[in-house]
Amino acid sequence: MSFLEYNLKVTPTGIRKVLYLNWFLVLLLSSVAVIGFLMLYSVAGGSFQPWVEPQMKRFALGLGLMFFIGMVPIWFWRSISGTAYLISLVLLVLVEVMGETGMGAQRWLNLGFMRLQPSELAKIGLVMALATYYDWLDLSRISKPLWILPPLALIAAPTLLVLRQPDLGTSLLLIAGGGAMMFLAGVNLFYFLAVIVIGVGVVAAVFLTRGTTWQLLKDYQYGRIDTFLDPASDPLGGGYHITQSKIALGSGGWTGRGFMQGTQSRLNFLPEKHTDFIFTTLAEEFGFLGAASLLALYVLIIVFCVISALRNRDRFSSLLTLGVAVTFFLYFFINMSMVMGLVPVVGVPLPLVSYGGSAMLVLMLGFGLVQSAHVHRARSK
Repeated sequence: MSFLEYNLKVTPTGIRKVLYLNWFLVLLLSSVAVIGFLMLYSVAGGSFQPWVEPQMKRFALGLGLMFFIGMVPIWFWRSISGTAYLISLVLLVLVEVMGETGMGAQRWLNLGFMRLQPSELAKIGLVMALATYYDWLDLSRISKPLWILPPLALIAAPTLLVLRQPDLGTSLLLIAGGGAMMFLAGVNLFYFLAVIVIGVGVVAAVFLTRGTTWQLLKDYQYGRIDTFLDPASDPLGGGYHITQSKIALGSGGWTGRGFMQGTQSRLNFLPEKHTDFIFTTLAEEFGFLGAASLLALYVLIIVFCVISALRNRDRFSSLLTLGVAVTFFLYFFINMSMVMGLVPVVGVPLPLVSYGGSAMLVLMLGFGLVQSAHVHRARSK
């Protein structure tokens, strides 16, 4: 039986699709989004403008997109995975030609009704392409050197284009997400150990080439590394963001100062308080318990994705679901680590909480694919 015949046979129809949706996952995503609305309302000084109302509209659109994608059979999304990946690459090339610049980087395409960040789409496009590749590839060939090259090329193409913008944070997410997909597919651990060794060499090269005409990173990226290693060395300059972030995190204590009572955000000490550093606003106002509650919601979302993947007998669906879960995990792991000073500040938003359209819509698109895999998996009669 072919892949298409199998999926046509197990595809539910009519009202069953709605009943088969993972409604608890919808509830979890909505709960996280509501927390985001509250935080944006707080940092705006108790107003729905300029951030809450647009964010609510984007989430409503994202929910509709997720439901629509979830109703479409998973075999259709598998059939267009290659096209989706190529479209993401074309959009990244268009950024090079006609992209808009903001905060020193050329990352956006102006579509008129919104600004699209194609690098966000590339994350899901890459997951779809790798899931398709490893679903097609015979299990006995997964760790063969010849068959390692195609996925490496799939990862390298968008990563190099994103690095040119420049966007180091998203580039690292693409590499980490792609590497996780290879690991989940069953690639031999030897390759990952080799990558670690190479990574150590690259880090050494980054520091050794600093100040030369062929240094590997931009000057501002070296500045971020310096800030990460010693924020107190420049508390009013490069270390200002992380210093204020740590002050906000520590001042929240166990239960926080109270809703809309955070001094760091309300008095504008905290930079980018509605985007990259919104987690510190939450921690200041609701304390450790509030921050832990948001983290618990994130973990539950990951758990439900993993359970859905394990129950799915279709390899593509399982890999796709796990790939979306890994992408989601990397978002909040890096953002939370970043604002706590555990990793350098690389400009990664807090998923479904930070203000922004591209990341939210792409994540909801990804969870739509998870719903499609969940709805259309084979079930015992």
